[in-house]
Amino acid sequence: MSEYAFLYRGRNPGATPEQQQKHFEKWAAWFKDMTAKGFIKHPGHPLDDSGKVLRGSPKTIHDGPFAEAKDLIAGFTLVEARDLATAADIAAGCPILEVGGSVEVRPLRQMSA
Repeated sequence: MSEYAFLYRGRNPGATPEQQQKHFEKWAAWFKDMTAKGFIKHPGHPLDDSGKVLRGSPKTIHDGPFAEAKDLIAGFTLVEARDLATAADIAAGCPILEVGGSVEVRPLRQMSA
């Protein structure tokens, strides 16, 4: 098994409270299913839209991120899967896809000691 990061991009800011609740319930069901199947390594967290961006030489610090709203990383999850294709199949069930968002599936590199 290998580890993958799911990076969730996009939000549905115009949703009514009822639509938000239904969407949340879909997320909860999706996470419950992934957990039951043993895919969840770490559930991750939603991310705030604010933060700081540090850049190279010379070192600078800026408020950010300054991506378009559709490109902001809304959250992440760490998943275990057999291979990248399997991880992508798991990500295909993500509720964020129903509201125009995306899931970036990235293999984690193993660091040598």
